Amino acid sequence: MLAYRMNTADKRRRLWFVVCALIAAAGITMPAAAPAESKAKAALKIYISVDMEGVAGVVTADQLTPGGFEYERFRRFMTDEAIAAVQGAKAAGATEVVVSDSHGNGENLLIELMPKDVRIVRSWPRHGEMMAGLDPSFGAALFVGYHASTTSPNGVRAHTISSAHFTRVALNGTAVTEAELNAAFAGALGVPVVFISGDDAAVNEVTMRLGGMESVITKKSLGFHSAESLTPAAAVEKIYQGSLAAVSHREQRKPYVLQTPISLEISFKSYTSAEIVSYLRSVERSDAHSIRFVGKDMAEVMDFIVFLNYYNPEMAP
Repeated sequence: MLAYRMNTADKRRRLWFVVCALIAAAGITMPAAAPAESKAKAALKIYISVDMEGVAGVVTADQLTPGGFEYERFRRFMTDEAIAAVQGAKAAGATEVVVSDSHGNGENLLIELMPKDVRIVRSWPRHGEMMAGLDPSFGAALFVGYHASTTSPNGVRAHTISSAHFTRVALNGTAVTEAELNAAFAGALGVPVVFISGDDAAVNEVTMRLGGMESVITKKSLGFHSAESLTPAAAVEKIYQGSLAAVSHREQRKPYVLQTPISLEISFKSYTSAEIVSYLRSVERSDAHSIRFVGKDMAEVMDFIVFLNYYNPEMAP
């Protein structure tokens, strides 16, 4: 059998040489082989950070907190908005998507409903906070369900990082939203933020600071606990279209990069918090309720925020 296959192969090679000679004699040009990269879809990793206060219809803790009478319904709406962003990114060419559950306990998204090829970041604490798992290999980041900052007079459930503890968070002297903090973390890795959805106050704050980008206003704030909202179905449709456009035109957005070293200022609701934290030699107490920390880069700044937000001497495994 081996000899037979070898003879057959020789015959096929001779036949191929004859065909090539005839084609050359006839002046026919063979088409060039397609480059390998055009045959395989170019790799494009997209990171999606999902909060909940900016989801359509959310106005109070009834939707935001486990045990709230509408929480189970609204975690489904949060999941639907996240999936819409995933599908929009994929339609624009994303080959890999990581979704960060960035609200509350970090265990809100109904992961069984997510596309099977998506990876999901869950729970706390974690390096990078709401951007955990992001690295320079990602092509763009999207923010879904975001809210306004704690210093904003408008916005549904407006806060920055911790509504229970912080009254102001500033980078290099400027008060920031969670979106701007996260965009600076992404920017330090060379990753641009290309999309945001949330209430009108959140979108206005972010685009004013970071520049125009694809955005979806899911509701108009009427107060800290009230809004005029899109329906969940309408929000999902708009987020899909916005994510598709944002990822398709991602080259128009540049990473948001802050000058280093980076000064972080945090004001606490509690006088004692500022006093105790200032015992750290790397921390300066700037006023009765505020401290200042200087980090060499955004990774160090974010880790310091995570420490302040989560450390508890009574913590147990």
